[in-house]
Amino acid sequence: MRITWLGHSAYRIETGSSVLIVDPFLSGSPVFDGSVEEATAGATHVALTHGHDDHIGDTADICKATGATLIAVYELAVHLNGQGVENLEPTNTGGTIYTDDFDVTFVRADHSSSSGGVPLGNPCGLVIRPKPSGPVIYHMGDTDIFGDMALINEIYKPDIGIVPIGDRFTMRDDVAALACKRFFDFSAILPCHYKTFPLLVDSADGFIAAMGDDGGKVKVLDVGASLEV
Repeated sequence: MRITWLGHSAYRIETGSSVLIVDPFLSGSPVFDGSVEEATAGATHVALTHGHDDHIGDTADICKATGATLIAVYELAVHLNGQGVENLEPTNTGGTIYTDDFDVTFVRADHSSSSGGVPLGNPCGLVIRPKPSGPVIYHMGDTDIFGDMALINEIYKPDIGIVPIGDRFTMRDDVAALACKRFFDFSAILPCHYKTFPLLVDSADGFIAAMGDDGGKVKVLDVGASLEV
């Protein structure tokens, strides 16, 4: 499996013959540098954590160009269907979408979800389980810390955490570190949702420091760089 950071909360996850794009905020992103077409080439699925524009991003264009299936909360899927996305797998919190190469379960996130003043259902995190086996990824989406992260760990036992650390709209870095240390036993942690805009924390240094003895688990990727797992 290859996980590539495309900036902000956007990731390209390659597993088996599938290419899953998560939260593809690319063409409008101040930190994404490159071609949207190249970054999303071969996309089979696009999964969205919630309906804010810095997460929906280029979803409609990607799905229309590649034929990728959109996986999103029901209201968000219907919203994007109205923008020309044809292949849909609507779901909601607690639900799982099953594909040939991975399953993705939508779990709780403490945030909001809307675009242009239109409410777009529940914000969620994503638990991605490759088939037939492999490391389980938990993309937290945009969220604060919450006690039921303990249940997410108990049920799904994620190996890799994709964790927002930027403050203002999500957990700040020290709280994100507390969430990782108290509730999970990640083998690798990818910080996200930071340094994109001036309002956000501008580096992962504080997060690494707050992780203490587990700071070595934090994998700080450059935009466009990949982690092989």
